[in-house]
Amino acid sequence: MTAMLNAAHFRDDVAARKLIEAIRWPDGPVCSHCGTLDHAYPIKKAGWYRCAEKECRKDFTVTTGTVMERSHIPLHMWLQAFYLMNASKKGISAHQLHRQLGIRYQSAWFMCHRIREAMRSGGLAPATPTMGGAGKTVEADETYFGKINKDELMPPDPGKRSGKARGIKRSAYRAVFALVERGGKVRTFQIAQADQATVHAIMRANIAKETRIHTDESGLYKIAQWHFAKHETIKHAIKEYARGDVTTNTVEGYFSIFKRGMKGIYQHCGEKHLHRYLAEYDHRYNHRIALGYNDNDRTIAAIKGAGGKRLTYHQSH
Repeated sequence: MTAMLNAAHFRDDVAARKLIEAIRWPDGPVCSHCGTLDHAYPIKKAGWYRCAEKECRKDFTVTTGTVMERSHIPLHMWLQAFYLMNASKKGISAHQLHRQLGIRYQSAWFMCHRIREAMRSGGLAPATPTMGGAGKTVEADETYFGKINKDELMPPDPGKRSGKARGIKRSAYRAVFALVERGGKVRTFQIAQADQATVHAIMRANIAKETRIHTDESGLYKIAQWHFAKHETIKHAIKEYARGDVTTNTVEGYFSIFKRGMKGIYQHCGEKHLHRYLAEYDHRYNHRIALGYNDNDRTIAAIKGAGGKRLTYHQSH
C-alpha cells in the first residue's frame, strides 16, 4: 500500500476491493459463513462469491462479517479512513474525516468507531500470550482521564473529611491501567476503580511470573513482589524518575501520547466509548516504527483485524 492518497485503491472501488481481498484472502476466498478456504466461485454481481460447499452455498464478499459489512460508504473511502487513522500518531477527528472524505459527520463518526473495533486485539491470557518473561521488564502504571458523571458518585458522608474517605464510590475520574513491556507492546484496561485487587488481578493474568516489574511507589503494587521475579519502584514523591534502568518513563510516555491525542484531537469522550479509543492508541503503539512497522503496515494490520467484528448503530459501544 502506498502512502499517496491519490493511489488507485484510494480512488477506485474495484482497485480497493482487490487490495482488501489480497490482504484478507492471500490464499484465496474464505467463506465468511462456514470458513471454507478457496472453495468458492465468483457470481455475476461484482465482488460477490458463492461458497461451493454443499452444506453452505451462501453468497459473500470480502466485507461480509467485517466492520465494513452492509456499509453504503464506498470501499475506497473506507481504505482512506483506515489509512488516515493509522498514519496519524494522535488520531484524526470524525469532523476532519467527514470534511476530507465528503461524507456526513454521523457517518464519519460511526466509521471511526468501526475502525477502532478493527484495531482492537488481544484479551486476557491464555487467549493471548503473557507479557514479559525471563530477563524482560514490564512497567505498570495507572492514570485518570475524563470526569465521571455526578450521578455515578455516592453522596458525601458529612462525618468523613474528603476524597475516598467521604464515601465517594470511585474516583471522580475514569481510571485507566496500562502494562508496557520494555521495548515491546502495551495493553491498557479501562477499570471501574483503581484498587489493589483489580490491578493485581490484571497483572497476574497478563504478565509472566519470571518478569521484572517496575512501578511507582503507589500502594496498589505492594503485593507484586510476591508473584513476580522482582519488583522495583521509583519514588516520584522525592522527584526520582530513573535509578539505573529502573523507571516508569515508558508507560508514562504512552499515557502522554494518549492524553495529548484525547485532549487535542478528540476533546470529548463518553465513558462508554473510552475502551475503543484505548484500542486505537494501543494499536498504533504496538505497530510503531521502533518495532519495524510503518503507516502501511499499521493499516494492513487493522484491515486484517476487521474480520469477525460486526458493529451496528444499536451496539456502537
